[in-house]
Amino acid sequence: MGMAELQSIHVHPVKSLRGFSPREAVVEPWGLAGDRRWVLIDDGGEVVTQRVKPRLALAAAEPLPGGGVRLSAPGLPPLTVPVPEPGATVPVDIFGTKVEAVLAAEAAHAWCGAYLEADVRLAHMDDPASRRPIDPDHALPGETVSFADGYPLLVTTQASLDALNSLIARGEHPDEGPLPMNRFRPNVVVRSTPAWAEDDWERIAIGEVEFRVAKTCGRCVVTTTDQVTAERGREPLRTLARHRRFGSRLVFGQNLVPRSPGTIRVGDPVRVLG
Repeated sequence: MGMAELQSIHVHPVKSLRGFSPREAVVEPWGLAGDRRWVLIDDGGEVVTQRVKPRLALAAAEPLPGGGVRLSAPGLPPLTVPVPEPGATVPVDIFGTKVEAVLAAEAAHAWCGAYLEADVRLAHMDDPASRRPIDPDHALPGETVSFADGYPLLVTTQASLDALNSLIARGEHPDEGPLPMNRFRPNVVVRSTPAWAEDDWERIAIGEVEFRVAKTCGRCVVTTTDQVTAERGREPLRTLARHRRFGSRLVFGQNLVPRSPGTIRVGDPVRVLG
């Protein structure tokens, strides 16, 4: 694969809100430290994401020492939300799976509800080591995940995005491209690989941290949401449907599970181990 290296790191403290791009991140068994430990739920306990509320793209969550977050959004003053004290949990329905979480303070619910004009609450995963197992069809015993869609990390490659944008430019909706990488909300982006090289990865190392490639990543309507304006288009799903359909899934990127702890840094070499 030549001199492939880690191009960027992305952490999203609150699921579906804008995150941040640090120069380094600690890799924990369930994902990058601080990634998707918080989630919004509706009055029935179901996870609220950009799938149904694209306006979440305009809100941001900045991590704070100790695991809290600072929320910001258009039209509202920023709000600091500390990690809730240990206590009673509530069930969170994330894509049909029930996961226990601890509710934030009422001020956080009021702030999020005012922004979305909906009855929502903010919840925190207190114990990612035990709360949510990975899908057993693609997991090893004991592997867990935060409130990410299904796996601890998502990796994409710059070469594959460039190839996808070339296809979009020749497709039915060229005016919608080129798309930025934030449409796909990855955790790690790798550069200096051939396009679609990640399709064949089974194990990789980023710096000294090893990862198992669990499965390809099927994409949803969130990828059609402009992360700056919250407006929806038709790409990349139209082009993925023509060129990247794997069975019933439209694929871009790979899901990773850490095999060892450590710290990854922008510029780290990326090696294919199998």
